[in-house]
Amino acid sequence: MNQASKKFFKKGDPYVLLTSLGLLISLGMVLWLLAIVLVKGLGIFWPRELVQINLKGENVYLGELWNSGKEISENEFEQIVEEEKTQLKIGNRDLYGYDFIWISDKEIKTMTKPQNAAVFERSEYGNLYGFILQVNLNNEIVTDSSELFNEAEKGISLAHELKIKLDEIEEEYNTLLTPLNKIQREISLLKVNSDFLTDEEAKRLNLLKEEENKLTESINQPRIVLEEKISTLKERLNSFTVNVITANGDETLMQLKNVVRLYQPNEMGIFGKSIHYVQNLWEFLSGEPRESNTEGGVFPAIFGTVMMVILMSILVVPFGVLAAVYLNEYAKQGALTRIIRLSVNNLAGVPSIVFGIFGLGFFIYIVGGSIDQFFFSDKLPAPTFGTGGILWASLTLALLTLPVVVVATEEGILAVPKANKDGALALGATKWQMIKKVVLPNAMPGILTGLILAISRGAGEVAPLMITGVVKLAPDMPLDFNFPFFHLDRKFMHLGFHIYDVGFQSPNVEAAIPMVYSTALLLIAIVVFLNLLAIYLRNRLRKKYKSSSF
Repeated sequence: MNQASKKFFKKGDPYVLLTSLGLLISLGMVLWLLAIVLVKGLGIFWPRELVQINLKGENVYLGELWNSGKEISENEFEQIVEEEKTQLKIGNRDLYGYDFIWISDKEIKTMTKPQNAAVFERSEYGNLYGFILQVNLNNEIVTDSSELFNEAEKGISLAHELKIKLDEIEEEYNTLLTPLNKIQREISLLKVNSDFLTDEEAKRLNLLKEEENKLTESINQPRIVLEEKISTLKERLNSFTVNVITANGDETLMQLKNVVRLYQPNEMGIFGKSIHYVQNLWEFLSGEPRESNTEGGVFPAIFGTVMMVILMSILVVPFGVLAAVYLNEYAKQGALTRIIRLSVNNLAGVPSIVFGIFGLGFFIYIVGGSIDQFFFSDKLPAPTFGTGGILWASLTLALLTLPVVVVATEEGILAVPKANKDGALALGATKWQMIKKVVLPNAMPGILTGLILAISRGAGEVAPLMITGVVKLAPDMPLDFNFPFFHLDRKFMHLGFHIYDVGFQSPNVEAAIPMVYSTALLLIAIVVFLNLLAIYLRNRLRKKYKSSSF
């Protein structure tokens, strides 16, 4: 090795190049991953044109071109051959039992794009692809081909309005019967132990029966009126139908109340497709899931994720800051303090599922079970807090991320110049006043750094949530307009679990793949937004408290 080469290596230039190369490779991998998620996650909302494929046999298929590829197989002569195939999303799951089909390119006779082909997005059984034959609008039959599509859209709009009215009346009906149902439930519980009732319980049972009779008599007339309205609305709603024929000649009758959206993609221009894209995107962000979470929206999962992260942050930051302040400002520095710090650091490496098991055993069974015994004994054996809920999930994740907050806060406290602390004490401040006025404000950037790291880890965790409160579908969200408004005992949906459920537990995996990419993109966007918000606050505080200038 010559002198120039030795000098080159001695200066460390190769190592600088290697580290920069490693950084470039890492950034490239991240950008490539984000590009894949962006393209596949946002591409599903664009309406695809419908293609009608006529095979050389008698079969005809109508659907969306989904994929293409080569299949390697052995022929009858045991020779390896490649065969080009096209994947078509044919929908119509209620008719065929499957959504996708692979077609050999050599079997395709013709491929056309019929202009009047329609897509019916349904609340059940996925999309229906076909051609409209007849529309029935409350016994008004429409068969004119030039008016079928517009009349079908009109029928869908009217059916949705009737369905909203029906839901409102059914809610009023349920509200009317709620007091009676509550009394009947209490009577049923007493009747279960009718042979062992005390005199007081027997008296209570008789009073409840009298109250039941009075209440039944008082609500009888409005109940009958509401039942008649419900029956009439259901009859009208069922009269809005459409007859559709598939490309293969199968005819089906569909009720318009089950149709979410109707469109003809082959007749749509760029402007129409753009509007459709925005509508689909808005439905994804604001709607509720359907079809085993493979279609519809993810708003309950967004709401649950954000609320859990906020609740986790509110719980973890005070405890983390208090622990860090005590370890640095009050605790005597010695072997015990070093062991505690070592234990906190080791907690950061414990698998998240272990925290989930702890949360299940301690928070749910012990704490939640005790709350039920003392405050909700009348509802037992049905648990209130003794089962998974957003409170216990948030506490579990707060415990999971606590070491991160403690360590980051300690670093922020250690960065406060000792001269500032001594100056405050010299001016007559107590130790707590010094901590409150000098240490904590100057350590705030470090505290927010811990919060950022906690949000980043907590928002993406799934394993602990699966056993502490997250569910596939939550009928009620933790926050609503019913007293006490914030229901800490309710189960919730989460974007991370939603990705797992759709990607690995869905009965229709191929149809669920686009939803996986879209939900993953949304989760990344939410975590980035929360982190950027925390970083913005940290930078503001860092500018405000520049301890080095004091």
